[in-house]
Amino acid sequence: MDALLELMDNLKKRLALPLPGLEAQLKMAGMRRIIRQGKVQVPDDFKKAAVLILFYPGDEDVKLVFIRRNEYRGAHSGQISFPGGRYEPEDRDLTETALRETEEEIGINRNKVKIIGLLTDLYIPPSHFLVTPVVGYITERPIFHPDPEEVKGILEVSLKDVLSEETQQVKKITIFHGIRWKVPCFYVNEAVIWGATAMILSELTEVIRTGY
Repeated sequence: MDALLELMDNLKKRLALPLPGLEAQLKMAGMRRIIRQGKVQVPDDFKKAAVLILFYPGDEDVKLVFIRRNEYRGAHSGQISFPGGRYEPEDRDLTETALRETEEEIGINRNKVKIIGLLTDLYIPPSHFLVTPVVGYITERPIFHPDPEEVKGILEVSLKDVLSEETQQVKKITIFHGIRWKVPCFYVNEAVIWGATAMILSELTEVIRTGY
């Protein structure tokens, strides 16, 4: 618990300072995104969304939770991501979006989550979402209740593993129509975390490292 609270205190202070932003995100972007980055503009009609980066105490280290999305006909089918989703008109702000979606997807009581800050927004061209990463924590290890309609599985990851340089790899994955494609990723617990989630995680790890 002490390690979690110390980390959150340092991270809160660091999140209040200028963020590394797109430069850090692109370190884990696919080559196609890097090549096209100069042409990627956030359109006026983007859709708003938010994800929750949730820290909590583990047995030996601070943990982060990810979800594996169900298979469906869409850009993010089957991917590993942070819990979160689309902004709804009744949400007061994007922080509430992240908390509401996390409660709906994996059963975390939103009132128990303490928010410490935000990371840099990331635009995702395939789904047309501008995603706001919200950072928070809870002081007890959660009991997850995943929504079977949206969540195929829960992935709990040690922060130590996320910060390890050995975790950052390049893997060949299968994307649309069976196409095989090499992507930079965080490879942990035999899971490939790539795409927008890896880009957000890339900024997070840089912020944590520079906060100490």
